[in-house]
This record gives sequence, structure tokens and C-alpha cells, in this order.
Amino acid sequence: MQTRTKSWIRALAGILLSLSLFDCSKDKVNPPVVPGDTTKTEPPFDINQIKDTYPEVAPFQFWSSWGPYNTHDPAVIKEGEYYYSYSTDVAFGTDVRPGLQIRRSKDLVNWQFVKWVFDGLPKLGSDFIKQNGGTPFNSLWAPYVIKAGNEFRLYYSLSSPTPRLSAIGMATATNPVGPWTEKGLVVTSVDNATIQTNAIDPTVIIDAQGTHWMYYGSAWDGIYILKLNAATGLADSPGYKGKRIAQRGFTGNRINGNIEGPEIIYNAELNKYYLFIAYDWLETKYNVRVGRSDSPEGPFLDFAGKDMNGEEDNGPMILAPYQFQGHGGWQGTSHPGVFQDGQGQFYMAHQGRPGVNKFYMVMHVRKIYWTPDGWPVVSPERYAATEQTPVPKEELAGAWEQIVLGYQVVPGYAEEQTSPNFQVATTLQLDASGTINGQAGNTWTYAAPWLEMKWSNGYTDKVRVERGRDWEKSKPCLIFTGLNNEGTAIWGKK
Repeated sequence: MQTRTKSWIRALAGILLSLSLFDCSKDKVNPPVVPGDTTKTEPPFDINQIKDTYPEVAPFQFWSSWGPYNTHDPAVIKEGEYYYSYSTDVAFGTDVRPGLQIRRSKDLVNWQFVKWVFDGLPKLGSDFIKQNGGTPFNSLWAPYVIKAGNEFRLYYSLSSPTPRLSAIGMATATNPVGPWTEKGLVVTSVDNATIQTNAIDPTVIIDAQGTHWMYYGSAWDGIYILKLNAATGLADSPGYKGKRIAQRGFTGNRINGNIEGPEIIYNAELNKYYLFIAYDWLETKYNVRVGRSDSPEGPFLDFAGKDMNGEEDNGPMILAPYQFQGHGGWQGTSHPGVFQDGQGQFYMAHQGRPGVNKFYMVMHVRKIYWTPDGWPVVSPERYAATEQTPVPKEELAGAWEQIVLGYQVVPGYAEEQTSPNFQVATTLQLDASGTINGQAGNTWTYAAPWLEMKWSNGYTDKVRVERGRDWEKSKPCLIFTGLNNEGTAIWGKK
């Protein structure tokens, strides 16, 4: 455990260095909470106004114009006609006030900044850290929101410069924009010799039997599950930390990278629980893995049928830093927030950091699709509310950009994982004759919406075709996403 513990400490030090570039300061003025659920009047929305970088509105005084910008670790819930996003206290190149940012949208494209959850740091979390000899960061991280009956429950993460001195607390409200009342601490962690994960990054599910479960954790001992009291939303057994259900692999004696930001959902149609996890360093190689289980308690199995609680990395990896042709690419594409639209369609929200400057943070939302054998995959392009019409076979023929989501293990954290390891697009030619790239040994067939590509090297790619928006070129396009027979994600656009 000594080697692993030192690695976690280095990871935390890297996180502090990263956040220092756009973290909060107690010496800064904290503007008052915006009263009510109001937003300022904006000009007509134009999707082409959404850019990769946003220097003109990055300063804090322009917070009401942030829209999808300065979003990190989003958690999204739908209530009524709006989707509400709750996210970490960060911004590009500027200090921000603490309290967790709230945005809302009717279409998952046009986001409006609403207000903050808290007017400062919540007292119970702050007091816990002070009582244990630490000083809390002046920022809250990685919230999660769930509705239980008529009550909205918000779980927040508060940490400190002291390694693993952290707390997950909970507040409640009767409205998604509050006011919020802090109810208690759910789980905590301290800087001692015990084996435990860091108490941040919560996600909660109410299972098919009505039992409430929290999954949480970052670095140290991986991802934990903790049973909650359904009536209160707090820990069912106060003081209990839960049990580990997922961890990373090792290269020699070195951990392959960070593991954090779990997200849990239940797919009623498939009758399975899906655990999404963030791997690697948040500014560069950040990517999304997923496992599934018949039970909320696990075991969660990967594409190869292996328990995600074993000491190895797991797949499929369904989202990773990527670069289409003629674009700087997107990195840091993880900390998934998975949610439904109320009609069975799942989406994934996460931050993207543009390759031209990794300190900008833009909210990305992607549709989730399900493969015939029950694995989730995400769109290679961000959601744009594109009208869906049938895609005939004839429209598929021609040149595509294809990305195969490969992966290179780089053990370590911020100091070692300096490259985003972009998965770069190459040209794919679907010949009208049914061959690929003019080679008779490579063939494709299409039974809408599924395109199947068989390669002479033994790989078979089964991908779903749909209409989308080419965000790199600001125009309509065709897209495909899916997995090959070894569980590698395959993306394309035309």
C-alpha cells in the first residue's frame, strides 16, 4: 500500500496545482446569490455562437453569459420542461465564488446560468474539515442531484489541501433551484493510515426495489458503494464507509492512473445497472469506462466479463480525447453525468477542454445508444437537437472520418500524463460496391440504423448511423458510433 498511497498524494498535489489556475480565494468578493429562478434577457440563440474558447466572457463579472462555458463535472436532472445542470466551482483564468453553479436548458444545447446552490461553503462540510485540522478549499466539487419523492437531494464534495481530508454532504430543496438546506454529512475521509478512498464524487441511485445507494471515490482505494437511508438520504449506517467495487490496474508497482467520478444508472429495458467511471488525469487523458451488473451491489463486469474490482484496467472505453481533421481536438473528456429525458433516451454530459488551451471548459452533451448486446456507446459529436430522418444506404457511400478509440497506458498522474493521447481521425472510404477503401477483403453492409464493417484482419465493427451536427465545421453531417468485436469504440462522421 505504501507505493499506492504515495501515488495518491502526488495525484492530489496535481489536482491542487490544476485548480490553482482557476480556483477560488477567500479574499475575493462573493457576489450575492441571484434571487429566484431568473436569467437576464438574451438575444435569439444561435448554435454557431458556441465556440471552443470564450475569452470575452470568461471573467467572473460575465457569469450570466457563461451558458455552457466554465462547466466542470456536470450533474444533470430533468424537472418539468427544463434540464438543470449542477457543476464544480471553477472558471477559466479567474477566481469564482463558492456554492456550485446551476444552469438550465430546454433543449440540452442552449444553456442559461441561473444561480448558485449555496451562498458560500456549506457549514457542516466546512466544520468537519476544520475540526480535523484542515482548511477547506474555498470551492465545492462534483455535485450530484436526485429527486426522492417530492424532495430534491443534492450531494456535494468538499475537500482540502490535506490528503484525503474530505466530506460528502447533502442538502435538500423542494425546487431544483432551491433554496437548499444542508441536512448532514453522508461520508467522510481523513488523512490517516486506514485503507479508504477519498470522499468526493458522489452519485446515487434508487434501485428497482427502492433501496438507495451511493457510489463515490477518487484515487486512493478506488470506487466505493454505500447504502443510504431512503427516508433521510444520509448513510444507512453512520460512520460506515462502504465497500470497494472498482479499481485500476498496475504496471509493475505503479498504478496505471487515476480512477474517480463514478456515475450509476439503471436501464429498465435491459434490466441492468451500468457503472460509468472516469480514468486518468482530468486535464489530458481523462476518459470514460463502463461496466454492468445484474445487481446494484455488483460485481460490475467489463466487456470481457472481468470484475472491475480486480487490479487491471477495464473496457469498453466509450469516450476519450479525440481529434477530427482540421480541428485542435478535445481533451479532458470525462467525469460523466448520465441522465434521461423522461422518455427513455439517455444522455451523457461532461466537460471538454479544447486542445488549443486545456484550461477552457465547455459542457458537452452526447446521446447514448445501446448496442444489440447491451453496451452503451456515445455519439462522436455533441448533441444539437438534429432532426432525425431515415438514412438510406446510398447516402453512406463516400469518404468518412473515422476514429478508433485506442489507448496507451501511461502510469501516473499530472506529472506523467502530460499528453492527451488524442485519438486522431483517419479517412475511411465506403465504396458504393460494398467494399471498404477499395479492398475486396474489407466489406460493409447496412440494415438501418446499423452499419457493419468486416475487415480482413478479423475485426468486425457494428456501428449505429444517425444524423448529427459537425461541430468542427458548423454544418449537418452523418455520424456513426459503436463497438468492434473486441469492445473498442469506433466513431465516424461524413
